[in-house]
Amino acid sequence: MDIRALANHLGLSIGTVSRALNDRKDVNAQTRQRVIEAASALGYTPNQSGRTLRSGRTGTVGFMLTLEHDSAVYGEPFFMALWEGVQTGLTGHGLDLVILLARKGEDGLTFLRRHVSRGTADAWLLSATQVHDERIAFLQGRNIPFVALGRSETERPFAWIDLDFETVVADAVALFAAAGHRRIGLVAPPATINNSQIVIDCYKAALDAAGIAYDPALIHNGETDENDGEFAARELMMLPDPPSALLLMGETAPVGAYRALRALGLEPGQDIAVIGLRDNPACRGLVPQLTCFTLDLEALGLALAEAVAETLADHDKVHVPHLQRRWPMVPRIGASHGVRSIEGPSLHDIRVGTDR
Repeated sequence: MDIRALANHLGLSIGTVSRALNDRKDVNAQTRQRVIEAASALGYTPNQSGRTLRSGRTGTVGFMLTLEHDSAVYGEPFFMALWEGVQTGLTGHGLDLVILLARKGEDGLTFLRRHVSRGTADAWLLSATQVHDERIAFLQGRNIPFVALGRSETERPFAWIDLDFETVVADAVALFAAAGHRRIGLVAPPATINNSQIVIDCYKAALDAAGIAYDPALIHNGETDENDGEFAARELMMLPDPPSALLLMGETAPVGAYRALRALGLEPGQDIAVIGLRDNPACRGLVPQLTCFTLDLEALGLALAEAVAETLADHDKVHVPHLQRRWPMVPRIGASHGVRSIEGPSLHDIRVGTDR
């Protein structure tokens, strides 16, 4: 049913119905209630194209997903749960979520420029932020509201929420170090992704805090998916002085790492210690159970939705504080981080000792 049919059904003018639906003050309360009830009963929905032409707004938030990096570093289960939270949060502000996929090899800035020129969305959510991300400067230059899932080294501040990689890496290295490990391998995302730089810097700091010498040969940068986890584990274990522990900062990398280690005759949790990034569904069947970290993805999505809705509402203001938040991740202790010959205190004991 369109607005003309709704107006004919009610015996009102199209203008009156339109003003009632848009809560204009020049329509009395009884008429407004009558219009709203009829629209709901008859299944009327506004013509979005007409609304967009009149207001210049689409009522949508675009989430730019880069298949080249996002699907490997985070994985589809991560985003499906995240998007559910984002859409739930946006609905409360009368907004809808639109997922836009940049294909592998496509330049991110060119992709974003194309959709901005088309007026695809009123505001944007960016992921897979680069160390130097041209998309951020582009949106800032156009005064287009956005929030990033991730940080970047930019001149001007911007709103972001990022996973608390600092605490994850510090906790994992502390757990390894307390168990006596001195050779700790790190599988990190591609070097161009900003969280890779964060992870490596935190890894170096954690090693230094534990009195362990840094060896760049123990770092592998890659896609951190299952295939890369297998390749990285094999590569690191072939070093002349291989690691006795592996920290895998990818959603599905532990699946491949377990496979590679067993092919080399090494049993995770017995011959070599392993800690993963997150309890991805693909990793939950690993034996021994993977020591990793958990987070509430729906709550993270809700927080992103609130942040982008607030940014959209405030974007015309001159001075607006930018939300910048590290999202907490909670340890889930399994059996993969232990070895037969080395035992140490629990992560709780380590944190208590550090606090003291």
